[in-house]
Amino acid sequence: MPAHPPRSRTATRHRVALAVTATLAAATVALPPALASDRPEEPERSSPQGPTRGADRDFQRDADAVRATGAVGVQARITGGRTTPGTGPRTVTSGTADLRTGRPVPADGYFRLASNTKTFVATVVLQLSAERELSLDDTVERWLPGLVRGNGNDGRRISLRQLLQHTSGIHDDYPGFDSAAEYHRRRFDPYTPEQLVERAMRHRPDFRPGKGWAYSNVGYMLLGMVIEKATGNAWHDEVRDRLLKPLGLRHTYYPYDSPAVRKPHARGYQHFATAPKLADVTLLNDANAAGGLIGTTADLNRFFRALLGGKALKPAQLKEMKRTVPLNKEFQVPYPGARYGLGLMRSKLPCGGWYWTHGGDEIGYMSRNAVTEDGRIAVTASVPTEWSTSAADTLPQHRATIRLVTRALCAQRNLPLQQH
Repeated sequence: MPAHPPRSRTATRHRVALAVTATLAAATVALPPALASDRPEEPERSSPQGPTRGADRDFQRDADAVRATGAVGVQARITGGRTTPGTGPRTVTSGTADLRTGRPVPADGYFRLASNTKTFVATVVLQLSAERELSLDDTVERWLPGLVRGNGNDGRRISLRQLLQHTSGIHDDYPGFDSAAEYHRRRFDPYTPEQLVERAMRHRPDFRPGKGWAYSNVGYMLLGMVIEKATGNAWHDEVRDRLLKPLGLRHTYYPYDSPAVRKPHARGYQHFATAPKLADVTLLNDANAAGGLIGTTADLNRFFRALLGGKALKPAQLKEMKRTVPLNKEFQVPYPGARYGLGLMRSKLPCGGWYWTHGGDEIGYMSRNAVTEDGRIAVTASVPTEWSTSAADTLPQHRATIRLVTRALCAQRNLPLQQH
């Protein structure tokens, strides 16, 4: 029998994983910016790595705009497309990596990938389907008998495809952190995926399988367990052997029981509603298939370029991954017009057309990315600051970061931005 996955800790830290907190998703009107007195002191801006002409100045300006929403620091990287000869990939940073020391944000710093992990997990599942080790139409019950049962939940009626696409109806129920004191008290509490699935089974489904869309981290924990059943190896071992090693992702890793992030890194900060000051939340045990990987902007760009460029999946499986359904109304607020595939999301570019993305939110760390259809160009931004106060705080940071990555992608495509 294969071993159980390592013990892990999951919470509303993954909030919605694409994902900009439940309060943000609930916002349906234009929201005023948070009071200036609630913002942290603005650190000095950093310089872009490389030339600062034209699009590079815009790239730096947009990174500074993210910092101006209350983020402690920002790092962003463009890989592929048009570059100045001899400069290679372009990066910008803004703000500080540590409020105590004021040290600059590292351009190559590690951060918690959070729900970008789901795209890695989905890719492994699709590879296994190509190898006929499993079928996307297999039921959860076939692989995990008796686990998804009770209160109207029925694993016999939920397919692996529905888990991948968040159309299973399984309700998320996570133990979260409401204050800095609670974070410090519970940040190392262990939970197994089975325990977190059991919590979800206390609730009735959000809808019948296939009859709606609702983001479910539990669905990806189940997929991690299915990978283990199908291969005899932990999901992260399959990710390592199938993706990290072959694609040369030397700076992406699974942390096991370590609560730390490898150096160099920006410290992660959380703005809780219960206190005016930012809390340092860098240390955390949260290694599971819903969002447990740690990496860099360079590696994440490399992964998404390889994926969309056809180097990680066969054409038939990549086509399956890109078959999308609409997001629910709540998620259309932060992602207007976006659609979700199998661990991958398609959203609108400000210069016309579409880009592929996922993104991630973990306590203390937010990341957003944008990749062209062919994988030629990828942009990733990491922001080591998260809000758990209100949509008025969260939505501006999310929108500014989306603007940062999509404007950079448009500039690299050499397309004029539409004026609004």
